[in-house]
Amino acid sequence: MSRVLVTGAASGLGAALAARFVADGHQVLRTDVGADGSAPYLKLDVRSPADWDAAVAWCQDNWGGLDILVNNAGIATGGRIDVETLDEWDRVVDINLMGVVRGCRAFVPLFKRQRSGYIVNTASAAGLVHPPMMSSYNTVKAGVVALSETLSHELGPYGISVSVVCPSFFRTNLADSIRGADSAMAATARQLIEKSPRSADDIAAVVVAGINKKRHLIIPDRPARLAYWTKRLARPLYDRQMRTIAARAHARAERTTQPETPSPDGR
Repeated sequence: MSRVLVTGAASGLGAALAARFVADGHQVLRTDVGADGSAPYLKLDVRSPADWDAAVAWCQDNWGGLDILVNNAGIATGGRIDVETLDEWDRVVDINLMGVVRGCRAFVPLFKRQRSGYIVNTASAAGLVHPPMMSSYNTVKAGVVALSETLSHELGPYGISVSVVCPSFFRTNLADSIRGADSAMAATARQLIEKSPRSADDIAAVVVAGINKKRHLIIPDRPARLAYWTKRLARPLYDRQMRTIAARAHARAERTTQPETPSPDGR
């Protein structure tokens, strides 16, 4: 039985992962920014170093340590480079990338003292393949992939394992976190999330199976795997697909922002 901390566990993939760990007999500390009815639960804003320090203290005081840290909390974002604002970039970097960095920094000293531990970072297929009109999201998720690979080598001598999770779109409330200036791209992302045939429970089941096998790169669904291997093994095809996606997105955006044609009498 492992001691597991999951961030962003009040909903979506975090809630599904927490439930799967509990069903498998593990102790789970759910954390999120708001109140939650499940116990044990701890308020944790991944932007707050003080909250991370409190989480480390909780694990030491109540469990005597931690076995698995799941850095899952995140938001959805995206947009064209000249439309999405720099404030939106700051927000997604602070939560989706630096939130993971803070979690790793908080718990690595404990894991080093234990000479054991397991870090699981939720990235995205967008960290491996990079569709147009998603520059901020692609960038932070690629950063999580790079961080995870770096730490897998850096922390291996201490008995610490690292995995990174890269799913494509699946049904979750993640779309509710989308906010920003590029409303056309936000609407497209919401549609892809809400119409996916995959649920958070589907993804969580494959992720936990990958964690049990200590796979470094966990790509839990077929569309994500297909995109990843197409990029690696058939780059011209991948580039054509990205150009097609860009052309369609461009057409949608142009329709959304097209000014109304004036009537013949000028009204």
